[in-house]
Amino acid sequence: MIQIPTDRQDPSTSSFSASYAGVVAFMTVATEGSFARAADRLGVGRSAVSRSVQKLEGQLGARLFSRTTRSTSLTAEGELFFENCRPGVERIQQALEDMRDLRDGPPRGQLRISATHGFGRKVIAPLMSEFHMRYPGIGIELQLEERAPDLAVDRVDVAFREGRLDDSQVIAKQIIPMQMLVCATPDYVRRHGLPASVDELQAHACINRRLPNGRLRSWDFEIDGRAHSAMPQGDIVLNDDDLILRATLDGEGLAQLPGFQVCEELRKGTLVTCLDQFAPDDRAHYLCYLSRRQLPKRIRVFIDFITAQIRALHLDFATEMTRIRGNPVSGADMQDDSLAVAVD
Repeated sequence: MIQIPTDRQDPSTSSFSASYAGVVAFMTVATEGSFARAADRLGVGRSAVSRSVQKLEGQLGARLFSRTTRSTSLTAEGELFFENCRPGVERIQQALEDMRDLRDGPPRGQLRISATHGFGRKVIAPLMSEFHMRYPGIGIELQLEERAPDLAVDRVDVAFREGRLDDSQVIAKQIIPMQMLVCATPDYVRRHGLPASVDELQAHACINRRLPNGRLRSWDFEIDGRAHSAMPQGDIVLNDDDLILRATLDGEGLAQLPGFQVCEELRKGTLVTCLDQFAPDDRAHYLCYLSRRQLPKRIRVFIDFITAQIRALHLDFATEMTRIRGNPVSGADMQDDSLAVAVD
């Protein structure tokens, strides 16, 4: 082994090891939001993480975190240091993943997936068991949240988003179209009829959705080629699409829901739709991931698996039927085998 004489050693070399450990600890705490979760992710004790961060703060001469008994947050200096360090740390992590992927063997590692509550429960979660059976070396963490995550900051490998997508920082792959459908039960139709125009919604019992930001979700349409939003009055307000679907099936009123949530009910005839000619067609369900030169195997196989499985479910069945028939879709229409549509 070649020894470097102490008197010829670069002064920065002696502190490199401590600095690197401090940066890793700092980045992990900043990403996880707490020293305890950072320690779990790094597989070390919380005190070791704290000591590494304190040494780094001493070297930098700056306080990186504001710490209380309940929270840990970045200071202004910490935010600046985090943004400067993040590209380098991500490149190192990518290099390590690329080298691991060069080895022979099945995909392995940890996947962090984000989806909305409705799409996650209805579509993603039921497919996870089969994926894990095919790829037992891949661990899965599925997070259900209504907000759109920051894939880099939140360390999310794959996110499922819906609606209109404006984020240019991610690669977005459309899986299926997303059509918002106004639905009711046949019994409600017999008792109250259906609106023939968007304005007539005001005369009906409507079930509204409360968003996480406290606002009511608007009912969106397209009229004469232009986007149109309505906010019908309703006695029932819920903050979950599954609950809204349940209330609709109970005959409580009309609701506007994503096609993937109601396609089974439309096939069975337990729900019918109206105002289909005004349904917006500029929305979709997207699979999103960060741009990388070479995706890790675990992400590639997940993307291929989940795309094929979701498309095989024919969740845009209602969208295709509406496009073909050009009129409200009824349960009887959905049960007509001669009108079955194959989705590419």
